[in-house]
Amino acid sequence: MDQRKSIIPMEIAQENKVLQFVEKLEKGKDCSSFRQMAIDALGGMDFPTTRVEDWKYTRVTRITKQQFTQQKAQADVSKLKIGEENVHRLVFVNGYYDEKQSSLQALPEGLTITAIENADMEDYLDKLDSIDENVFSLINKGYYTGGIYVRAEKNTVSQTPIHIIHVSTGNGVIANTRHFFDVDQSAELEVITSHHTMDTTNCFSNVVMEAAVGVNASLKIHKIQEENLDFFHVSTENIVQEKDSRFEINTVTIGGLLVRNGLNILVDGENCHTALNGIYLTKENQLVDNHTFVDHLQPNCISDEMYKGVMDDKSKAVFNGKVIVRQDSQKIEAFQANGNVLLSNDAEINSKPELEIYADDVKCSHGCTIGQLDEQAIFYLQARGIKKKSAQQMMTQAFINEVVDRISNVSVQDYVYAKFEEKFGWTR
Repeated sequence: MDQRKSIIPMEIAQENKVLQFVEKLEKGKDCSSFRQMAIDALGGMDFPTTRVEDWKYTRVTRITKQQFTQQKAQADVSKLKIGEENVHRLVFVNGYYDEKQSSLQALPEGLTITAIENADMEDYLDKLDSIDENVFSLINKGYYTGGIYVRAEKNTVSQTPIHIIHVSTGNGVIANTRHFFDVDQSAELEVITSHHTMDTTNCFSNVVMEAAVGVNASLKIHKIQEENLDFFHVSTENIVQEKDSRFEINTVTIGGLLVRNGLNILVDGENCHTALNGIYLTKENQLVDNHTFVDHLQPNCISDEMYKGVMDDKSKAVFNGKVIVRQDSQKIEAFQANGNVLLSNDAEINSKPELEIYADDVKCSHGCTIGQLDEQAIFYLQARGIKKKSAQQMMTQAFINEVVDRISNVSVQDYVYAKFEEKFGWTR
């Protein structure tokens, strides 16, 4: 078996709608061969349907039947800052870089932050050649309008987080943003990426983040999605880890009409640690789909995954977490947990934690819980003078806090708790 097989299945087009979808989009003049390869590939593809297992519960026709346009715009991001001091801040509005609102602190020696088109594309493609694209990431590659390339040289430890602010505004706008983090041997990097909307109608954010985490290197990513409830968002993260590396991502989703997070991690070195944490809170008619894939190619590694969701009204969520342990990858410890609370009889969760184990000396477990709040516990709190609604909020927040507590960045934690209070009335 080829250990570097395709991660994401792709449908061959019978009636191609992809080219119609992109016909009004302009490809950039930079990296023409890099873009052209993606555009050529799109000619033989179609959008996924529910016949594709990975998209079984997520219909994307609400996105694909529309024709979006690229539009430059302005938006005030002054209230969207996380960590007022000591942060490198880069702003993208509708997928275009906003230099005036961006600010970089003094960069340490060995750290470079520049536009994605300044990346060494040959090196970029070589480091991620083991991970296949899907139709949305190919659209992004062919038509991205902005993004950053971050290079942390050997032994570079950045004490200052990088905060990437994405804002969408307008009507029928698509934002294709692409980022690449290249963390060399024994380097350390922390990234905050947040996604917001201002006065949007039927807009779509199609984001790709990719990273190469070198030998004994560390990369932390904190991702917050809080777009309006008429907004579409597809996010693809492709990560490759080398020996002794550490990778952590925390994903908090509290907005968006249709949100799809596809996280693909290739653990291609011994003694790696991988941590995936996620929170999704849905209401009204939202659909949030989290797909994670961790492929253990080498022995003596640990992956730890915890996702928790709370669904209300007629909202839906999907969790599909897949872990593969290859035949020669002995002494793997892989843990996966997905917990869900349904606050309404009409809410829905489709959960599918998966383990494929081809080695015999491993410690692997997965689990899923789906239920409602404990009525006896609510009654207990009411008996002590707490109103029922407040009791429900306390229990819901306690359920979610286990994941929030895993976020090591205090500024991110504070921002998340503030949003919980703003959107749901929860107090810390």
